[in-house]
Amino acid sequence: MPTWLLTLAAAALLFALPATAAIGAEPKVEVSVANKGGALIVDALVDVPVDPRTAWEVMTDFEHMTSIVDNLKSSQVLSRSGNTWIVRQDGVAKYGLLSFPFASERELRLEPMTRILSRQLSGTAKSMESEAKVAPVADGVRINYHAETVVESTLGRFFGASFVRHEVEEQFLAMGREMLRRHAVADSQGGAK
Repeated sequence: MPTWLLTLAAAALLFALPATAAIGAEPKVEVSVANKGGALIVDALVDVPVDPRTAWEVMTDFEHMTSIVDNLKSSQVLSRSGNTWIVRQDGVAKYGLLSFPFASERELRLEPMTRILSRQLSGTAKSMESEAKVAPVADGVRINYHAETVVESTLGRFFGASFVRHEVEEQFLAMGREMLRRHAVADSQGGAK
């Protein structure tokens, strides 16, 4: 069974959490996935009513990502050289009765508080590149995510778009909920960062 599906979701993911969000708030997530010539093209817009620092801290908290994203079994920063990090993540995604183990080792180039560029070095997809931009908006932050991945099989290309859409949406909802949770904690301790 092709396991590349979760490599994409994990990359979208460099992020996510359980449902303990601030009361009354919910991130807004819109995801589209297109299949173009053997590649899956993912675009997502995520709006969360938090400050950019809180959003950035969640998006780059790879050492604790397994407590944020429920399909990750391991997540670690293998090396840091300034704003270039190597991150490895492993996990299992479930879609109905099917499950897909995945692994991904990526090089990340961080532009603090504004952008994360990711390039797969090894993993269950043939190739994967993504960009996540974080921008302040009137009522919080907007994350603009774009990813392109080349999957390993015809079955994966056929079945992949709906699965990836679901996974990316779930992961960004979880990430947004963790942002809201951390924002609420900061507010209760004397104000947001």
